[in-house]
Amino acid sequence: MGLFGRKKEKTQGPVPHVVLYGRQDCCLCDEAQLEIEKAQESASFSLEKIDVDTDPELAAKYGHEVPVVEIEGRKAFKFQVSRSKFLQLLRRLS
Repeated sequence: MGLFGRKKEKTQGPVPHVVLYGRQDCCLCDEAQLEIEKAQESASFSLEKIDVDTDPELAAKYGHEVPVVEIEGRKAFKFQVSRSKFLQLLRRLS
C-alpha cells in the first residue's frame, strides 16, 4: 500500500482546504502527495485525500487525470504538482 492508503486526512480551523484526488499504486499520486505534504512545512491548510476508485462518479470524472488537486474547490493541478506554484496559490488566498 502506497502513500495513498488513507482516504481522508483533515485538520480543523480556518485554513484553505485542499483535496487530492488520486488512486492506490499511482506513482504520480504519491509524488503529488509528497510535494503537498512538504508544502505543509511552509503553509497551513487542510488536506483531504480521496481515492477516485472508491466512487464510480469520481473515477469517471478524474480517472484519466489523476492526480488532481483542488484548492478551495477549484482545480489547481493535474498530473504533477509544483510545490512552489502550490504555495503561491495558497498565498493568494491569504
